Amino acid sequence: MKKILAINAGPRMGYNTDLLIKEAMKGAESKGAEVEYISLFQLEKYTGCISCFACKLPNTFGKCMCKDGLSEVLDKIRNADGIIIGSPNYLGDLTASFRALYERLVFQVLTYNKEEPCCNDHKIPVLLITTSNCGEEAYSTVGYDKMLDSYKNTLSTFVGPTEIFICGDTLQVKDYSRFNWTMFDPEAKKKHHDETFTEYLERAKEAGENLLD
Repeated sequence: MKKILAINAGPRMGYNTDLLIKEAMKGAESKGAEVEYISLFQLEKYTGCISCFACKLPNTFGKCMCKDGLSEVLDKIRNADGIIIGSPNYLGDLTASFRALYERLVFQVLTYNKEEPCCNDHKIPVLLITTSNCGEEAYSTVGYDKMLDSYKNTLSTFVGPTEIFICGDTLQVKDYSRFNWTMFDPEAKKKHHDETFTEYLERAKEAGENLLD
């Protein structure tokens, strides 16, 4: 049985990113995969790469040796057949929690060797789900497309073939009247959510089904 890790790099349970990840999980499960869900915000304390270079030494080559809340996640990825990672967009990038995992996941297999820059011999498919308040039509204007292309290229090179799933113009809160957010039209936000989010969920499930194809 194929093993998939579904990793939520967002803090909010039961909301946009979390719901899309769980639909992708259902898709993978429908194809017979065993899926484990991990919330990075519920782990013990962890950091990004600490630049200790232990992963470059002969006896620990290609393995992050920093011991903290991410250690077990990295071990599980080494034994997985695919990964689903979800993160909301915060301030024009993915979350700090995603970045911590990304740094540790990629840097451990970066060799600094021109002949063989990556020592990962267990490439697995990656589905990267991202959500944003910004509508997808504006991604090229604000640079989100280039940011995501960079993640896709790096993950594809060092982890495995990566697909990006975008859900933009999300409903951030259920009651906008609690906040003085004058740049939004709450009714338009809710209307867009009601008209489109079910389709996004269906597409996320399909993306999960296709993860191991």
